Amino acid sequence: MTDKSARRIRRRITAAAAATAAASLAAAGAMMFAGSASAAETLGASAAENGRYFGAAIAPNFLGEEGYSSTLNAEFNSIVAENAMKWDATEPSPGQFTFTGGDQLVALAQEQNMEVRGHTLVWHAQQPAWVQGLTGQALHDAMTEHIAGVAGHYQGEITSWDVVNEAFEWDGSRRQSNLQTQLGDGWIEDAFRAADAADPDAKLCYNDYGTDGVNAKSDAIYDMVVDFQARGVPIDCVGFQTHLSSDSDLSSYQENLQRFGDLGVDVEITELDVGGSGSAQADVYRTVTEACLNVDRCTGITVWGITDKYSWRGEETPLLFDGNYQKKEAYEAVLDALNAA
Repeated sequence: MTDKSARRIRRRITAAAAATAAASLAAAGAMMFAGSASAAETLGASAAENGRYFGAAIAPNFLGEEGYSSTLNAEFNSIVAENAMKWDATEPSPGQFTFTGGDQLVALAQEQNMEVRGHTLVWHAQQPAWVQGLTGQALHDAMTEHIAGVAGHYQGEITSWDVVNEAFEWDGSRRQSNLQTQLGDGWIEDAFRAADAADPDAKLCYNDYGTDGVNAKSDAIYDMVVDFQARGVPIDCVGFQTHLSSDSDLSSYQENLQRFGDLGVDVEITELDVGGSGSAQADVYRTVTEACLNVDRCTGITVWGITDKYSWRGEETPLLFDGNYQKKEAYEAVLDALNAA
């Protein structure tokens, strides 16, 4: 048996164990619900009863704010670093790694019994300046060594890694980033193989935006997954960022998640936020939550932040808590959908 085969078997065993544990949690939650006739009161607790996680993207510099940390600890059972694990944050100089922010989040997650998603090993944006000037083999080596350094540092502590982020255009073509133009079509495959070697037990995900329905972009990613599976390239999940507005078309959203799940990969809603307010915003959040719950291989949902105050789309008030950490109508819609399941 090759080392690669052994790694894949270990990951399948790990995934099977996780699925069994999730099913047990769901069954236990159902028994508790039946016995007490009361629904879970937080997003994380209700998601866990459904064998899933409900997480948030976190910035370490806000953890000293009481409302931020108390809401995080009370409501969520998974976290992801908004920026602290990206290339510019973790390797600002060649071969010189710094993990302060990421380590802080991992320690918090372990203390609070939360999962940790890793975001992101390779992306065309937020590369340190020294990477942007590299070409050819030097860029390839920098990419694989970065993956080895970061994923290796967190080996065994990350549930799933966004190995590659946003490598496709709207029309389904490859984004003409420095990675694509210098390394050609094989760079995504090479990134996944490097991540597999660095952390063989983490789930390895491809992550992108604008893939909320069946369209040219999601078709291209679908075809990539099929190709990877046929050639033995390690890929375990696909992340759907799901940055939406109150009038987003979600007519094929669940269908799209399901077709990826039917390939045998997990699907994760990785960066959910919905611009808008009131019932229109709440309806979109409810639709997304129900879609995940209706797809067996949808393992969880992450919202891209906790409070509107610190959202990258703050003027659009896209999150579940307002600037004063008050629960919005959208929050109640999500919790109701989770509890109804």
